[in-house]
Amino acid sequence: MEATEAMTVIGADGGSNGYDPGLSKEELLYCYRTMLLVRAFDDTCMKLQRSGRIGFSIPNLGVEGMQVGAATALRKDDWIFPCYRNFGMALYHGVKPVEMMHNMYGNAQDSARGRQMPVHFSFVDPIHWVSISSPIGTHIPQAVGAARAFQVRGEDRVALTTFGDGGTSSLGFHSGLNFAGVWKAPVVFLCQNNGYAISCSSEKQTASESYAIKGKAYGVPGVKVDGNDLLAVRRAVCEAVDKARAGDGPTLIEAETFRMGGHSTSDDPTRYVPKELVEKWAAKDPVDRFERYLGKRGIWKQGDRERIYGECMQEVADAAKVAQSTDAPGLETIFSDVYAELPEHLRRQGRAAFDLAARRGDAAAGGGAFPL
Repeated sequence: MEATEAMTVIGADGGSNGYDPGLSKEELLYCYRTMLLVRAFDDTCMKLQRSGRIGFSIPNLGVEGMQVGAATALRKDDWIFPCYRNFGMALYHGVKPVEMMHNMYGNAQDSARGRQMPVHFSFVDPIHWVSISSPIGTHIPQAVGAARAFQVRGEDRVALTTFGDGGTSSLGFHSGLNFAGVWKAPVVFLCQNNGYAISCSSEKQTASESYAIKGKAYGVPGVKVDGNDLLAVRRAVCEAVDKARAGDGPTLIEAETFRMGGHSTSDDPTRYVPKELVEKWAAKDPVDRFERYLGKRGIWKQGDRERIYGECMQEVADAAKVAQSTDAPGLETIFSDVYAELPEHLRRQGRAAFDLAARRGDAAAGGGAFPL
């Protein structure tokens, strides 16, 4: 497949080109439910942010098919180095909405103990999900480094890194592809081309005919895929993962999709995205398209969407209630989780911080001595 051609499987009417995704009825329905769970989590976070209960979120509306399709190609022992618009990969692999919601609130159960912004998840179970980083592209060479380590150790693992179209203008993208090409590292580069890097359109981002073709300069083959076609993304990523696992090196995949909202809750896309473009992509909604595919296979029927989405909304609402009622991180967590053994200078600072909190009557200090 040439880098300028978009791979597709599901047609606009829900028919397929005959590709067998190798997924059971139950697995296909799980993909469908995961997309609706992404949508429920997304919608709930937007409402929480607008009502002042969380500070920030990243809209995922319109890109769910790309996330879930790619996730189906990975094993639990593979590693994911994600960008922040990636709710679906975590949810597909079994991360619970409540675990993600703890991060949205930055509470004591948040894996980062409130040190990261909302949406900057990190998990070690049930998947290897490396902490999301706000600086664009920094995680790309990290994924290559991990893949190189798998290679040196003789481990049967693959690293997948995802990034937006704007990430291709970062130094990390170019250095990552260069090293991966030289080493033939078992890494898959997945570019979520959603049309805009905040307000910078693809036309202003690059003069290349595609993002997939950029791999050619580094000896990395590129594939372009319809990002709103869940099964096409699965096919492209499965082929790239199999190739990497067999020792045949990396692949750069460009998934062409569109975010149907702002870059973040701090953004107003109506200021730079033409209304006609939004309407055009709304007709290509990945959930609607997969729904039509399931319907043609006799797996989906009228009313299923409302029922499943209602269940997802309830699960996310319950998660938000738990996260909101969970205590904030304790004062000592400023100093913990950094060193295996706390250096004496930090121990002195910790004792001083607890003493100060106690004098001010700050309940965060717990009324006791510095515990580390």
